[in-house]
Amino acid sequence: MSIWTDVAAEADLFEGAGIAVAPQGQDIAVFKIEEGIFAINNLCSHGNARLCEGFMEGALVECPFHQALFDVRDGTVSCGPATEPVKSWPVKVENGRVFLDLGA
Repeated sequence: MSIWTDVAAEADLFEGAGIAVAPQGQDIAVFKIEEGIFAINNLCSHGNARLCEGFMEGALVECPFHQALFDVRDGTVSCGPATEPVKSWPVKVENGRVFLDLGA
């Protein structure tokens, strides 16, 4: 069941950077890259670090604590020490607003 929730203005996003949003108590990072807008859980699966604060290179975000790399498009791990992916969330943009499907 889709639960589309308005989380941000598209204008608040800048390519190559992430922002943190907290719809319904979830800690989610939203990223804008050349391919579009993507959302993953904000907490690194390896340690207590916020991915929205990580350095971006293309579609990859680097954990600011231990340099694990996550693909913002689907949450997969591209480089350790993390081994578990982070959850990714469906995103849609309508009328300049960014929505996440929290029912996914």
